[in-house]
Amino acid sequence: MLTVFLSFDVARAESPATHGPWLTGDWGGVRTRLIDRGVDLQFSATSEIAYNPAGGARPGIAYAGQATFGATFNLDRLIGLHDAQIQVTYTSRTGQDLVANAQLNTLQLVQEVYGRGQTVRLTQFWFDQKYFDGLLDWKVGRATIGEDFANFSCDFQNLTFCGSDPGNIVGGYIYNWPISQWGTRLKVALNGFGYVQAGLYDQNEQYLGYNDKLLPVFYPDSTGVLVPAEVAWEPTFGPAKLPGKYKVGGWYSTSPADDVLLDVNGNVRALTGLPPMQHRGRYGGYINFEQQITRTATDNPVGGLRLFLNAVQADTATSGLDRQMAVGAIYTGPFSERPNDSIAFAVGTTHVNTRVAYGQSLQNWTGAGPVPIRNSEYVFELYYTLVPTNGVYIRPNIQYVHTPGGTSQNGDIIILGLKSQIFF
Repeated sequence: MLTVFLSFDVARAESPATHGPWLTGDWGGVRTRLIDRGVDLQFSATSEIAYNPAGGARPGIAYAGQATFGATFNLDRLIGLHDAQIQVTYTSRTGQDLVANAQLNTLQLVQEVYGRGQTVRLTQFWFDQKYFDGLLDWKVGRATIGEDFANFSCDFQNLTFCGSDPGNIVGGYIYNWPISQWGTRLKVALNGFGYVQAGLYDQNEQYLGYNDKLLPVFYPDSTGVLVPAEVAWEPTFGPAKLPGKYKVGGWYSTSPADDVLLDVNGNVRALTGLPPMQHRGRYGGYINFEQQITRTATDNPVGGLRLFLNAVQADTATSGLDRQMAVGAIYTGPFSERPNDSIAFAVGTTHVNTRVAYGQSLQNWTGAGPVPIRNSEYVFELYYTLVPTNGVYIRPNIQYVHTPGGTSQNGDIIILGLKSQIFF
């Protein structure tokens, strides 16, 4: 039996209070007046088109998209509650998945915006307040874990390079954008260094469902809690004060989970057919490094070359995909007359747990197969971002996937993509 470990998840590095620039401008000053009074409205749309001229069962083309509707309420300006805000965000997803349509059999999506149901959801509903001149920052409510932990941008179209990477490999219990769950996060600022933070989130598969998906309800029958923690160093280097962010973090989940290899008696369950061995507790760790290397002579503060490294490792007892790594470079302002355009290239790999591969080998050895023995999938992506006007980002890209699904039995894939983002 062919087993594919698809990660139907996506993360967003979007934050409230975008403050422009917007495609629709300032609405004759109305938008600025609203912000000054404490109401910041956010409207955006993301679309991703993908076509596979090579690889997969057949050539195909697919569109996936997301609309976002949000508002940040500055409670200091509205009611005088110091350094406090409320964020409410709804997302609506539509479209199709090229991985399924063309039978690409990849471990990661080639359209990161697809997944978690083509529907409207409540994605953020939280309260946040800072205390002691910003020393403490407390958030509570319905939130996405990736907006605070292992947070990373989502400019690339392949999921390997998009968002909070723990959710890319263990999406069965770490839910990235647009799935939110009840939780809380406490961050402590470390003057001259960065910050340290920890969170506590409810574990319940009902967040993935469609019941009461528009309301901030509390679902019954939770299975445990997820506890992430992160330390960040935020230095600047040289006379130009080039910024960097170096994050190290990890997580522990108290929910029960199946062993990926063994049955209740400690034998290979793919051969015995018995129920899996149960584990109480799942865990992992990650690093997210970003550093600006050069700065262009423009007004764009991110102009120049930036490098990044993301890596995540999950426990091998319960995780079908146990690690992912990605490195890349982004150059903003490649031409003096195009200071907001950017060009980027990234290389990444997602690895199938060796214990899973061992079980597949035993199936073949005993004649219970044949099944492919899986290892690592390798992904390359190159994009150019064109910014024709305020609030519009058009990003043609090309992806190359080597050993899709982690097996050489699948031919390599070429994806021609187009990702567009509009902030209204």
